[in-house]
Amino acid sequence: MPERLQKVLARAGVASRRTAERLIREGRVAVNGQVVRDLGIRVDPARDSLAVDGRPVAAAPKFVYLALHKPRGYVSTARDERGRPTVLTLVRSAERVYPVGRLDADSEGLLLLTNDGAFALHLAHPRYGVPKEYHVLVRGRPDEGALERLRRGLVLEEGRTAPARVALLSSDGERSWLRVVLKQGWKRQVRRMLAAVGCPVERLIRTRVGSLALGTLPVGAVRHLTESEVRRLQHESGLLPAGVRGDAPPHHRD
Repeated sequence: MPERLQKVLARAGVASRRTAERLIREGRVAVNGQVVRDLGIRVDPARDSLAVDGRPVAAAPKFVYLALHKPRGYVSTARDERGRPTVLTLVRSAERVYPVGRLDADSEGLLLLTNDGAFALHLAHPRYGVPKEYHVLVRGRPDEGALERLRRGLVLEEGRTAPARVALLSSDGERSWLRVVLKQGWKRQVRRMLAAVGCPVERLIRTRVGSLALGTLPVGAVRHLTESEVRRLQHESGLLPAGVRGDAPPHHRD
């Protein structure tokens, strides 16, 4: 997909986008052997040859950032030895992408996919503290004591869980909807925490990762993150330090 020349140069590490624009205006950039000065020119990194001051520029890989509303019954892996459908069967992308963290097969909701390894690590690893929010339907109605145990942390197989934010959203006495926000990501952690306080999970939906909300994205649908959404998540996960604005992250639509 064609992109503005200055974006391609910035992603390739030649210079910041602003500096790349200056190089173009100064006539120091060539596309397919021809010097260009137009800041509006668009190039295809896969087809066009670029040079700065006569030196070839190798195009950097295109990073893709996707949000998927994962349905129940899909696994968050590239393949499954039990033959269950994987989330990758729902995604059409010219670039190979992989899930950021996991949602188990019985869970649903917001799942990010990318080919940007650093982005995936910073969002998924607990040490970076990116909160994940879940709406959970449980059997029964947890009392305040059970909610406080969840908020303070309780002991599971791996150790004591970090404090969680937990709120009762609604209840009819037989079932209750809870809002749970965690910064950890142990295997099936939300389900095990709630089972430990006597509230088996019947449905679990991830509604938010950092500031990115599931919103009205239909079940099974995929969309590209906007540049501002990617940049915000980079800041929140520490991938882009506070106070650093940075160039808009590259992404493309298929």
